[in-house]
Amino acid sequence: MTKHIFVTGGVVSSLGKGLTSASLGLLLERRGLNVRMQKLDPYLNVDPGTMSPYQHGEVYVLNDGSETDLDLGHYERFTNSPLSRKSNFTTGQIYRSVIDKERRGEYLGATVQVIPHVTDEIKEAIYSLDGPDIDIVITELGGTVGDIEGLPYLEAIRQVPLEVGRDNCLFIHLTLVPYLKAARELKTKPTQYSVGQLRQIGIQPDILVIRTERPLGRDNAEKIALFCNVEKQAVIEEIDKTLSIYEVPLGLAENKIDKLISDKLHIQPGPLEMDDWKNLMHTIRNPEHEVTIAVAGKYIEHRDAYKSIYESLDHAGFATKTRIIIKRVSADELEEEDPELLLRGVDGILIPGGFGMRGVEGKIRAVKYAREKQIPYFGICLGMQCAVIEYSRNVLGLSDANSTEFEGQTGNPVICLLEEQKKITYKGGTMRLGAQPCRLVEESLSRQLYGQEDVQERHRHRYEFNPEYRERLEEAGMRVAGTSPEGTLVEIVEVENHPWFVAVQFHPEFQSKPLSPHPLFLGFVNAALTRHQNQVSVPV
Repeated sequence: MTKHIFVTGGVVSSLGKGLTSASLGLLLERRGLNVRMQKLDPYLNVDPGTMSPYQHGEVYVLNDGSETDLDLGHYERFTNSPLSRKSNFTTGQIYRSVIDKERRGEYLGATVQVIPHVTDEIKEAIYSLDGPDIDIVITELGGTVGDIEGLPYLEAIRQVPLEVGRDNCLFIHLTLVPYLKAARELKTKPTQYSVGQLRQIGIQPDILVIRTERPLGRDNAEKIALFCNVEKQAVIEEIDKTLSIYEVPLGLAENKIDKLISDKLHIQPGPLEMDDWKNLMHTIRNPEHEVTIAVAGKYIEHRDAYKSIYESLDHAGFATKTRIIIKRVSADELEEEDPELLLRGVDGILIPGGFGMRGVEGKIRAVKYAREKQIPYFGICLGMQCAVIEYSRNVLGLSDANSTEFEGQTGNPVICLLEEQKKITYKGGTMRLGAQPCRLVEESLSRQLYGQEDVQERHRHRYEFNPEYRERLEEAGMRVAGTSPEGTLVEIVEVENHPWFVAVQFHPEFQSKPLSPHPLFLGFVNAALTRHQNQVSVPV
C-alpha cells in the first residue's frame, strides 16, 4: 500500500518547504524507494501561468505542458520522480472541479459544502498518485498554518490517516525558531503556537524540522519535544545553509530523518547511498575557476523569477569546477544606460524568457553588445526572439524588424503568431507548452553539444520565428541549428563567426540537474570559461 507523507509549514512563509520536501524525496529514493512528489497550493488561480513573477517567481513547466509552482523544479532537480499535472493542484482547480461536478448533477441535489465536497476533491487529488508500485507520496502544502485559505487542505489531510491507516501516513511540520539578538536567545514559542494550531485542527506532527540560524542545543530540542508532544529524536535541526541549497539533503541525512521516516512508516528500505552527492558538495566547496555571467532580465529584482536558470548555470559550474558569479542586469536600465557600463568585464551574457514589451529594447541592446564584442551569448525563449530581431535590424538592415507581440503593424515581423494562435482570447494555457521534439542540424554547434540528432525540450511561448525571413537570415550568417521534425518551426539559431552564440525558443533550464547539467548550459559556461582564461592570459 502506498504511504503518504505530508509536509506543512508554520510561523512564516518561505521557510523552504519545497527544498525540504525535495530533499526527503532524494533521501528516500537513495534508499531504494519509489517516490512521487506533489504540491498543493491554496491560491485561487487555476495555475501559476498568468501570475506575475514578482508575486510568484518563475512558472515551472512540465513535460505534459502543465504550468506549475517553482517548487516542482526543486522536486525534479533533486529526485527522479516523474511529474505531471497530478503533481500540482491549486484551490482554483479544486473548486472548478467541484463546481463542474455540481453543474453535471453528480452530487444528486446535495448542498455542496467545503466539508465533505471540497475536502473529498482534495483527497482525490492526493490519492491520484497512488499505485501498486509507488512506495511513498510526499505532498507539500503551500502557505503557512493559520492561513484561512489553507484550512480545507489541513482538514483533508487530517482525514487521510482515518482512511489509509495511521501507520501509512506521516506528518512533518517545518517551522522556525528565531534568534533574538537583543536577548541572545533562540525562541521556541512561535513553534509551540504553530504546532498548537495544527493540533487544534486534529493533526499531531510526527516529525518537526526546525529552521534556525544557530544550533538549537539539547535544552531547546527537549523543550520543543515536550511542549509539542513529539519524541526527542523527531526534533530535526535544519541550520541555514550558506554555501548551497544542495547541502540540505546531507544535513537531513546527518540527523537520520530517512531512518526516522522508515521506522515510523514501518518500512525496511535499503542503505542510504549518497557518495556522489558528497562528492558534489566537495566540488562546490573547492572550485578551481570563476566566471561572471550577466543575466539581463525584466524581473531581475525578484531572485525566484529566474530560479531554474540560476540553478542550471550552477550545475554547469559544478561540472567544470567553476564558481558562477551572477551579475543581475535590469533590462529596463539597459534601455537607458550604455551597455558598456552595465556589461563590461562579464564572461558571458544570458537573456531569459519573458512576456510584454517592457525592457525588450534593453535586451536587444545586450544582444548587440554580445555579438559585436564576441562575448558568449545564450538566448532563451524571448532571448532567442530578441537575437533574431537584433540581427535583422543591424545585420540585415531591416531597421523596423520586430515582433508582432510588441509592434503589431511592423513592416518586418521577424517574430509573429502562428495562424492557429491568432484566434486566442483567453490567456491561461493557450501557449505552445510542454515537451516538443527538436531536430538538430548536422553541422551545428548545438548538435555537437547534445551529441544526438533528436531531442525533446519544454516550451512556454506564443510567438514564433517567422519562416519568411529564414533564408535571408541564414545568408547573412544566422544559422538555423534546430527545427521541429518537419522543419516548419525554428527552435535554435546560431551566429557564425562568433565564439559561442546560441539562442533557443524553448526552456532548457527545466531539464538540468546538479549531477547532470544541461548540455547547452554546459557549453555556454565552458565558452565563458575559455573567454575568461584568455582575458586573464593577455598581458597588461
